[in-house]
Amino acid sequence: MKLEFTKMQGAGNDYIYINGFETTLSQDTATRLAHQLSNRNFGIGADGLVIIDPVDGADAKMRMYNADGSEGKMCGNAIRCVAKYIYDHGIVTKEKVVIDTLSGKKAIDLVIENNFVSEATVDMGAANFVLSEIPVKSAEAEWIDYTFTTSIGDYQVTAVSMGNPHLVTFLDEIHDLNLTVIGPVFEHHPAFPERINTEFVVVHSPTELSMRVWERGSGETMACGTGACAVVAAAVRNGHSPAGEWITVHLLGGDLAILYNDETVLMRGPAVEVYKGSIELVV
Repeated sequence: MKLEFTKMQGAGNDYIYINGFETTLSQDTATRLAHQLSNRNFGIGADGLVIIDPVDGADAKMRMYNADGSEGKMCGNAIRCVAKYIYDHGIVTKEKVVIDTLSGKKAIDLVIENNFVSEATVDMGAANFVLSEIPVKSAEAEWIDYTFTTSIGDYQVTAVSMGNPHLVTFLDEIHDLNLTVIGPVFEHHPAFPERINTEFVVVHSPTELSMRVWERGSGETMACGTGACAVVAAAVRNGHSPAGEWITVHLLGGDLAILYNDETVLMRGPAVEVYKGSIELVV
């Protein structure tokens, strides 16, 4: 089986994209390929696999798989790249598209330069702080600046869903953190029945934040779009940042701009094609 793919990245968050309009991949095959192809030593190398499928009621459907093969409900950096792919490849010709995901349909405004998409703004929907819906096992209704006890110490955390679960903790310094030790402790804590994505954040000013992220199923990544949205939502709820203003979030792979209010979260950032290729697979 010869499989055509496109490598794309948003703020360094890289995925392997498969055109499902031309190639049909079953769930089992997608799970296996995500694990196999994401390996940076023995595969193509990526944070995961994205399949762009046709769907009724939207311009395309995004199926996203983490590097360990588990399926994700939403990915903010990947959905911008999906929008770029369908525009750049002529699947759509309009500058506002709708992408269907396991977290619902998302509207995306495209920025076109020289007939190609350079960046996009995604309406990510409202942030959800209700623990039972994130989900988090707790007798509390919300975790806002909540003392979270782990095997390696206590952390002040805020739990929020952006279509997938996030735990945000604000610290004075993040660059020396050993996330290969800390990340799995959070990800696999029994409080999180579907595991958790964890963001470690420094507040530089009300409109400027820096973060590192440990993603469930992928480990530390260069960027996480839903994570940046969760960070700004948590920053507003904790009084660090204002609602209704664009906040710059610095990630290891670049910057994202996030605007939070009670109705929705907007995310603006780059979408970049790295290269196209093909790989022969034994099926």
